[in-house]
Amino acid sequence: MNRKDLDPEESPAAEFGVLLRRLRDERGWTQEDLGARMRVSGTHISAVETNRRPPTPQFARSADRALGTGDLLARKVRAVRNTSLLEGFPEFVKQEMAATEIMLFELGIIPGLLQTSEYAEAVTQGAVSRGAISEQQADERLTLLAKRQAALLREPTPFMYVVLDESCIRRLVGGPTVLAAQMDRLLEVANLPSVVMQVAPYDLGERRSFDLPVTLLTTRERTILAYAESAQQGLLERDYNAVRPLLTAYHQLQAEALSQAASKAMIEHVRKGIS
Repeated sequence: MNRKDLDPEESPAAEFGVLLRRLRDERGWTQEDLGARMRVSGTHISAVETNRRPPTPQFARSADRALGTGDLLARKVRAVRNTSLLEGFPEFVKQEMAATEIMLFELGIIPGLLQTSEYAEAVTQGAVSRGAISEQQADERLTLLAKRQAALLREPTPFMYVVLDESCIRRLVGGPTVLAAQMDRLLEVANLPSVVMQVAPYDLGERRSFDLPVTLLTTRERTILAYAESAQQGLLERDYNAVRPLLTAYHQLQAEALSQAASKAMIEHVRKGIS
């Protein structure tokens, strides 16, 4: 039987899946054996063990009873439920950190991969102040972002195409000092030989291809993946029939957006106007 090996450090859900599989294997049980004791299907067990289905508190309590592990899994599932990361995002990050090309479009905020630490902290603290996430969850986000940014330094360096809606560079985040430093970072990144950066100006109007952020990744095998988020979850799309329209729309957006030279000039203009 083929077994999907998970990295327990990928996410709390992945850690839960690895632990559940280890506990089951130690008893010599199949997924169907454990499922029968929990009154769920073996397919359900498989989905949790391979991080295709998040464990619920009820599932964890039932697994503890079946495995005789006290409240071990029930305690572990709290970490899964308390994570600030959207479902689907950890798998996206794993693919992003190995991609050969990254194509980004963002609205209203600088993409995480290009954020300064001060800008990123301002964004997460804003979420904390609104009660959307806890301080612990903010730390989780910032730690993961630092790992994602560090992965960009790998060899060979991934090529990045970035299209920023004009709102990204106009929105005041963290105050003038933080925003000025963030504009400096954008200009620094735009000068890298591995980066093409463009701005989609407001006057693009209805010709802008996307109303939501989107990321397209090219894998080492030259497969193109697409990632997008709703308020509740993230979706990593692998089916090329679904990815192809997004890729076409991205190329159309690149054609309509400002050139890299004009985009850098706009960013420099915004930078000069920050007081």
